[in-house]
Amino acid sequence: MNYLWAFMILVGIVFAALHGTLPDVTEAALDSAKEAVTLCITMTGVMSFWVGLMRIAEKTGIIGGLSRRLKPVLRFLFPNIPEGHAANKYIATNMIANVFGLGWAATPAGLKAMKELQELNVKECKRVGSTRHRGPDIATDEMCTFLIINISSLQIIPVNIIAYRSQYGSVNPTEIVGPALLATICSTLAAVIFCKIMYQKKKIN
Repeated sequence: MNYLWAFMILVGIVFAALHGTLPDVTEAALDSAKEAVTLCITMTGVMSFWVGLMRIAEKTGIIGGLSRRLKPVLRFLFPNIPEGHAANKYIATNMIANVFGLGWAATPAGLKAMKELQELNVKECKRVGSTRHRGPDIATDEMCTFLIINISSLQIIPVNIIAYRSQYGSVNPTEIVGPALLATICSTLAAVIFCKIMYQKKKIN
């Protein structure tokens, strides 16, 4: 990725130099840097507010209550994770944060969930041994499912997009809520169906 970006920047500079528009490139780079800093400040305020609300919800037990209500969903999506395992808690926290559009707040829980899933993977490999389809360096079905569900990410309130639209002068930044909800419902359903099909296919094979 670094090579790709470096190549694109180099091509842009060479093209501008050959066509005599190098000052325009310099001005655009400076304006973009200024705009990036402004956007970061805006996003920092928005995310601090929502992450703070998440922390309050966690301290007051709201997150714990929602996590317990997600148990049937987690059991359906991740049948091989033992009940009461720490991975369930982190996965539930990650999913709740994503539902409210808090991708940044969801990341720490997602990383912890992956760590717990890897520990389960290592233990299982020690118990039954490694195979062509299972090993300490091979992602498990649960890991793949969690990653796909995390990427598809059902969102009720797309906080990031609302903040971006507000930053760039949208008349009604929250107008995106309906279309975003519909789109993420479709993407999440597609993700769940895909995971279950692949799981059954692997089980049959």
